[in-house]
Amino acid sequence: MMMKRKWVALGALLLAGAGGYWAFEANKYRLPGVLQDWNDPVQPHRAISWQQGPANPPEGKRLPNIILIVADDLGYNDISLNGGGVAGVVKTPNIDALAREGVNFTTAYAANATCSPSRAAMMTGRYPTRFGFEYTAVPVEFAENLAHGEGVGPHRAIFHDELITPDIPAYPDMGVPASEVTIAEAVKAAGYHTLHIGKWHLGESPKLQPQAQGFDESLAILAGAAMFLPEDDPDTVNAKLPWDPIDRFIWANLRHAVTFNGSKRFHPKGHMTDYFADEAIKAIEANRNRPFFMYLAFNAPHTPLQATKADYDRLPQIKDHKARVYGAMIAQLDRRIGDVMAKLKDAGIDDNTLVIFTSDNGGAWYNGIQGLNAPFRGWKATFFEGGIRTPLFMRWPGGIAAGTQRADVTGHLDIFATIAAAGGAKLPEDRTIDSENILATPAKRPAMFWRSGNYRAVRAGDWKLQVTKRPEKARLYNLAADPTERHDLAASDPQRVAALRALIEAQNKGMAKPIWPGLVEGPIRIDVPLDAPWKDGQDYIYWTN
Repeated sequence: MMMKRKWVALGALLLAGAGGYWAFEANKYRLPGVLQDWNDPVQPHRAISWQQGPANPPEGKRLPNIILIVADDLGYNDISLNGGGVAGVVKTPNIDALAREGVNFTTAYAANATCSPSRAAMMTGRYPTRFGFEYTAVPVEFAENLAHGEGVGPHRAIFHDELITPDIPAYPDMGVPASEVTIAEAVKAAGYHTLHIGKWHLGESPKLQPQAQGFDESLAILAGAAMFLPEDDPDTVNAKLPWDPIDRFIWANLRHAVTFNGSKRFHPKGHMTDYFADEAIKAIEANRNRPFFMYLAFNAPHTPLQATKADYDRLPQIKDHKARVYGAMIAQLDRRIGDVMAKLKDAGIDDNTLVIFTSDNGGAWYNGIQGLNAPFRGWKATFFEGGIRTPLFMRWPGGIAAGTQRADVTGHLDIFATIAAAGGAKLPEDRTIDSENILATPAKRPAMFWRSGNYRAVRAGDWKLQVTKRPEKARLYNLAADPTERHDLAASDPQRVAALRALIEAQNKGMAKPIWPGLVEGPIRIDVPLDAPWKDGQDYIYWTN
């Protein structure tokens, strides 16, 4: 009898241990948030005191102020100027006005199809692969969570645990190397006061934070996303995406928090979009009498999908809940950009301020909303036009004729040199700069390139080639005749495929080894969102990150 009790006790202990192990494995994706809450708990809100510029404006001609506004995962069709707006009803009059009152670059491209590398290119004027910034910076736990949850039909995600080695940088050290010259450093040397407000996602360690990369002041979300409001805030309407492992990770780990000049985290006041706009307006007032460069990086409409109740209630005609929340976020973003522009006029500095607007990449497949990037195929995390065609508007009443349209192939890469030229800053001479000043003359580069692991693409003239390993395929498109990439010409024009492959290989010879590896490859269908049912024959690619 005694022996039987011992075996029962041992069995119970083993079961408890196994249960604990499996419980830990099932919830391991929550670990980054738990550890950060332990090490850096979110403090109550505190007011920001922006450094005050001169009391009076300088005499004579002054350098233009420069504001770079970046939206997050804003789809091409989310802007009403481009023909749509969410569900065909959400208008963006203030964003549209930036194009109509300045220059609309109608063939502009993101430097990458995901957040971090695109922002790295904007900040440095270089292909991010030149300095090893090939993949979006994420914790290993995020990659594991993605691999275990991502899949469509018979295609499952692949997690490369064999690439996890002791020399992989810790997540906070994944960012733009300190040796790179940022646009903030360049214009600061030319006499600008430099301000960063919003998303960073270019490194969280002190040596990689904005204030170490040329910004005098920084009010930041250091990570790739944050909660717009606490989940249980009475003023928020939430839309969770149960089919999406990225969304699951965000709700479990991210907080309604910001940091100022490297401070401990604290709660912002209200919805994040409102907060960043309000602080941008305060910073403009503080700097109205001196040249300033402001990088205003809203995190909308990136997930988590969270709208204010007031904005949500204005869109009863949108019946799909997640689309209504998403549309409300874009309406709010547009309205607050309008408030920032109104402040420039109120401060009397509108004519002498260059405002640049763009998005970091296309709309996301995981939102479960069709048509975000119409008329183009593809999504964020694909090199189809829907993933990399981006709005690029520049407004400067004192320097750009209103109503201008330009069709030259340009994009994020050219923001660096354009800002430098407007601000009288020098470009670095000790390295290759891929950026061109497009204020006065069209971009002249013969080709534009993209790379993420074994997925590569090039546009040369009107021709575009995409090459994937999974599936093993080359896709060739004539964008002049087929701008939405419906007709693959690879089989009928193998010589052109070979020539464009050669361009890609030549470009890759000048690129650096990734600073950190792409740990996960996930399948993404080109023409339907993540929550759509699988059907045989659907086109897909594998994206590496």
